[in-house]
Amino acid sequence: MTDLILRDLASLAEMKAAEAFQRSVWGEDDPADNSDLMLAIQHEGGLVAGAFDGDRMLAFLFAFPTNDPRAQHSHRLGVHPDAQGQGLGLRMKLYQKDWCLARGITRVRWTYDPARRANAVLNIHRLGATANIYYRDYYGEMEGINAGVPSDRLLADWDLTRADGETANPVDTVPIPADFARLVADDPATALSERLRIRQALAAGFADGLQIAGFDRRENAYLLART
Repeated sequence: MTDLILRDLASLAEMKAAEAFQRSVWGEDDPADNSDLMLAIQHEGGLVAGAFDGDRMLAFLFAFPTNDPRAQHSHRLGVHPDAQGQGLGLRMKLYQKDWCLARGITRVRWTYDPARRANAVLNIHRLGATANIYYRDYYGEMEGINAGVPSDRLLADWDLTRADGETANPVDTVPIPADFARLVADDPATALSERLRIRQALAAGFADGLQIAGFDRRENAYLLART
């Protein structure tokens, strides 16, 4: 994976290819972000990037400006199934960090499924993002890999100026399944039960003034600390 080129997408044709790429990651039934929209947002200061092995796209990232010129909203990050588990998601986020800092952007925010371990490991453990906002059924009923359970999301907040290793002392933990995707596919009732358990635990912690400050990979658990 070291020979991959990470760069901004350079043409409408590449953005059209990114539509097909999104369907390969999130499922054929999940609506892809439109190439015309991505092109317009790129021209207005958004980030549309990919990781390429030759002409083949193996990762995709789409982010756009917010009402705060120092903050960017990161809407999509996907890694092709053939390249997952090799650290490419982290490399794309670090590309995004460098891109933002070069333009005076110091925060990145995005929503993610709190029950999926890979998301928690990347967003919280590796990048050091925090979270204290929980959205219930944020996107409503979804298709593709997200079908079958409420589309709950956490809002991750990544401070690009935060020193590595800065952590708060945890006062509580919230465990998550080791493989939520398998539960959704094979045991929808348990997946729903887990979704609601995580929702209740995190919402209660946030209401009590806690935030997600870390993720314990051995215990598959969020670490909650005082804000």
